[in-house]
Amino acid sequence: MEWSDRAAPDAAEIERLALAALEALPEAFREHAREVVLQVEEFASDEMLDEMEIESAFELSGLYDGVPLTLKSVSDQAERPDMIWLFRRAILDEWVARGDVALADLVAHVMVHELAHHFGWSDDDIATIDEWWT
Repeated sequence: MEWSDRAAPDAAEIERLALAALEALPEAFREHAREVVLQVEEFASDEMLDEMEIESAFELSGLYDGVPLTLKSVSDQAERPDMIWLFRRAILDEWVARGDVALADLVAHVMVHELAHHFGWSDDDIATIDEWWT
């Protein structure tokens, strides 16, 4: 394949793939998943990396920032919305390094992993939605 006339998928494409993965979730989860704000950035911020004790921005493809539904109370006042951050360059780097998976599948995998934090899912719960987990 000739790549000289092609550009890497941009943030809008990663977002489109992530939203498609969200819409493919079982109906019981879709409504709550839609309430999570999705943000696509090139890389995680230095602050995020420091907080997670990660040295290279290429090692973090996604991050959930919020309070899991299993820990929320109706009396809690949300300081900010629950968010999922996807990091385009880390995702693309993993996609190229793997060489054996479609980009849409990789983005869906990262999205499900981050949604797992939001829903408070166990490993067994994740495995029913994401076959990579098993």
